[in-house]
Amino acid sequence: MGTAKYWPDNYIEKKKTVSEAIRLIHPGQRVFIGSSCGEPQHLVKEIFKAASNFTDIEIVRLLSLETIPLTLIANETRSQNLNVRSFYSGSAASKELAKNIRFITPINLSAIPGLFKTGRLPIHIALIQVTPPDDFGWMSLGVSVDVTQAAAAAAYIVIAQVNERMPRVLGRSFIHVDDVDVIVEHNEEILSIKEYPELESDSTIARHIARLVDDGSTIQISLGATPNATLLGLADKNDLGVHTYFLTDGIMHLFARGVITNRKKGFNENKIVASSAVGTRALYDFMDNNPAIEFHPSDYVNSPSIISRHNKMVSMNIAMTMDLTGQAAVDALPYNLFSGVTGMMDFVRGASESNGGKSILMLPSTGMHGKKSRIVPMLNNMGVVIPRSDVQYVVTEYGSVNLAGKSIQERAMAMISIAHPDFRDELFDQAKERGLLGPERTLTESIHGIYPINLEEVTTIDGQSVTIRPAKPVDERRIQEHFYSLDRDDIVARFFHKKTSFVHDEVRGISQIDYIKDLTILAVVGEIGFGRVIAIGECLLNQSNNMAEIAFSVSKPYQGKGLGRMILNKLTDSARENGISGFFAYTSSQNRGMVNLFKTLPYKIKIILEDDMLHLSCKFEDPVS
Repeated sequence: MGTAKYWPDNYIEKKKTVSEAIRLIHPGQRVFIGSSCGEPQHLVKEIFKAASNFTDIEIVRLLSLETIPLTLIANETRSQNLNVRSFYSGSAASKELAKNIRFITPINLSAIPGLFKTGRLPIHIALIQVTPPDDFGWMSLGVSVDVTQAAAAAAYIVIAQVNERMPRVLGRSFIHVDDVDVIVEHNEEILSIKEYPELESDSTIARHIARLVDDGSTIQISLGATPNATLLGLADKNDLGVHTYFLTDGIMHLFARGVITNRKKGFNENKIVASSAVGTRALYDFMDNNPAIEFHPSDYVNSPSIISRHNKMVSMNIAMTMDLTGQAAVDALPYNLFSGVTGMMDFVRGASESNGGKSILMLPSTGMHGKKSRIVPMLNNMGVVIPRSDVQYVVTEYGSVNLAGKSIQERAMAMISIAHPDFRDELFDQAKERGLLGPERTLTESIHGIYPINLEEVTTIDGQSVTIRPAKPVDERRIQEHFYSLDRDDIVARFFHKKTSFVHDEVRGISQIDYIKDLTILAVVGEIGFGRVIAIGECLLNQSNNMAEIAFSVSKPYQGKGLGRMILNKLTDSARENGISGFFAYTSSQNRGMVNLFKTLPYKIKIILEDDMLHLSCKFEDPVS
């Protein structure tokens, strides 16, 4: 019986030069390359140098911004030397992707480890990058655990580049010296990314998203300029947790500020959980031996069933193009190609199944320097990454909408309302041509105003959260339901006569507004996108005298709670900002509530009795002395 060797002896025996290691690759074999910023660059360079000596080698990797152009070799040699298999489930509309589309294998990230483990896609050689071994012989995969661990476990031969600059990351990130066949020692800087390109829309989108993320939420966020701004927009949140595909500098900064505590995740509490990291050297130093961070393989991190176990799981991902029905295309760009976008669908579905969870798609409204709308009538010749049935929240710099549970017509109106104003008329016409909107819809409903996010406010009434905000086109049905819920006296007070129906044509003017000459403020309770309207304040400009007529209605259970005054204050601020001279209102002489509300304004009030109706008015230039 032989005696097992101590791992340091094995380590020494397994050491080879990089050329000796790469010569172990034989014709017809499948070679996995470690993914993301964990790519073993030293080994890959040697493959590139030796490419002419290979015969029918298949390179397997996540779609990557290649530091060494192996795909170019595959194109030039027509796969005689190298073939490439890139895992990627996004759109392939960009010129670079389109010319290499034959190399792409569409698949969700959570399913890739299973391909390796079951042998359905055998891996003959795995090229990985690891830390030096600890005192017990364990080496960490560092910034790239994702699918790399499964590939290493399934490979016939594992070649490990040992790099002292790789951070030692805790969790299920380790491989033992005894489980590696070849050691190549070579120190080099870990791949990192440059600064994201800045877009004007980023900070506005971040403000909209910050209103959707509650304290105590667990977040996942994709790479890119808008997500980076969104993380900055979350700086005032409390007790956020992180369960995400990749760790970034933005997450590190929120952790350092105490915003991320991971105390209320409900699962894997007190830990940031991820699969890989994409960032700067400062991020990699932050990760090194940090007990607050755990990396796990993709079939765990990206499992919808695992994702859904977190409290208030919020997934935030960038879409590149969406159509009016809610379908989303996602393109690979230089700043997200280190990770691909293959895991997005996993998080969209996992978040939607979480208790209190939300799936959010971020969409800059235009591309090509404002010359092209990213919201289109229908996705043509583009891969649909997120089906319309899975889309929930969509956010552009012009607002946020919740498409879940909405009809195609409601979706079309919602998407038009958050498109860039320069393209709304065209989108409206095309939606009608395609039958997405009914014949009763008119062009006036394609609003051109910019949603005034500054008028949004969340307050608490009797322990219940109430959102006070401007109305949106998607609110039409909820406004109807509010009027139908009013009791008889309140209907008469609001409309001056008995009413039993509130049809589309009557309500349309309340929800289809320009936010300047015509503004409606709502008070809403309940989940965003499904909330119930409990109060309405309307402001409509009479251009002949530059005075705006105002009207209010408040559901009976919420009367006397100060809602009317809060809404009136917002209408006043907006009217003054937009150069309106003052307010007027008509009400019955018995409607003391409206009279008292009007009198709260800090201006001189005129009250005139006209045919049993009171005409109330004030001018902003006449403050109460």
